[in-house]
Amino acid sequence: MAPLRFSANVSWLFPELPGLAARLRAAGRSGFKAAEVGWPYTEPPEVLARAAREAGLQLVLINTPPGDREKGEMGLGAVPGRQAAFREGLEQAVLYAKALGCPRIHLMAGRVPEGADRAAVRSEMETVFLENLRHAAGVLAQENLVGLLEPINTRITDAQYFLDTPQQAAAILQKVGRPNLQLQMDIFHWQIMDGNLTGNIREFLPIVGHVQVAQVPSRGEPGSPGELNFPYLFQLLEDEGYKDFVGCEYQPQGDTVEGLSWLRSYWDRRGNP
Repeated sequence: MAPLRFSANVSWLFPELPGLAARLRAAGRSGFKAAEVGWPYTEPPEVLARAAREAGLQLVLINTPPGDREKGEMGLGAVPGRQAAFREGLEQAVLYAKALGCPRIHLMAGRVPEGADRAAVRSEMETVFLENLRHAAGVLAQENLVGLLEPINTRITDAQYFLDTPQQAAAILQKVGRPNLQLQMDIFHWQIMDGNLTGNIREFLPIVGHVQVAQVPSRGEPGSPGELNFPYLFQLLEDEGYKDFVGCEYQPQGDTVEGLSWLRSYWDRRGNP
């Protein structure tokens, strides 16, 4: 089995450094060969592309814009009445992805509107999401890009997020039926919502295009104390033939570099492809 390939999520790692370019350089110095950015839109894409290139990093994932953060938006893909804004954000994300040489875009679903009952609006939001995803799949296919759907847990992280389980996301992907749309597996969220990680990984890995990791419940590094046995999970991903990237999207519990001891141990044992 091939060793896993890890990417540094510089929206989370190296928080002591100002600016994404400085964090990209730090990721390169720490041994990473790939990086991902949640929202890169505060800095010109040429600046980020140059920083990644100089650091020897491949950029592998960005998110679509969140919408109006001051109004509580966290993505627009499934939000009724925001279809035009979602499509404008998608165009911006595609421009950045092309400039950065980034092959994947997380298509953020967004939140159930404030004051709305989740069950009452679920059907309408799914209809909007399906419409937007079909549009996005066509736009992304023209640029040879992949769109990702990420369930985010509604127990700890975001009680209002529309897409919150792998089962829900997989059912939506099946309804859309486009090969360039895949599932994004954040093990932190999956453990909180459903557990059964071995079974869920085996069931859904064939449609997974990206993995992210953090310890539960602290959302700290995989080497920190918590519920999850990451040596077992990494071995499971290898055994199941996972070939894409594993994003380090966690909150360092101290110094980022010192907290990477778990990853250096993995690299010492399995290599850094």
